[in-house]
Amino acid sequence: MNRVALRRGFFILAATVMLASVVPAHAETQGMERRDDRRDDRSAGRAAKQACKAGDEKTRAECRHTKRTTKHAEKPATAPAPAAAPAPAN
Repeated sequence: MNRVALRRGFFILAATVMLASVVPAHAETQGMERRDDRRDDRSAGRAAKQACKAGDEKTRAECRHTKRTTKHAEKPATAPAPAAAPAPAN
């Protein structure tokens, strides 16, 4: 009887450890999130340029501009705006 209880306890412990070791798939650091965002931006830019080139109504420069604006759309400012210098007193 004691062996059966020991064996059952071992299997319960093993199952608990296996279930507890499951880690969420989206536990990312900020750097990983930024890298993923850059990859998404690049793929969106490529798709926009390919769609532009397929249309045949725009020049290469216009398609490059379309790609650039797609990649850099809705980006938060990375640096704060410089403070305005005080006006000189007369």
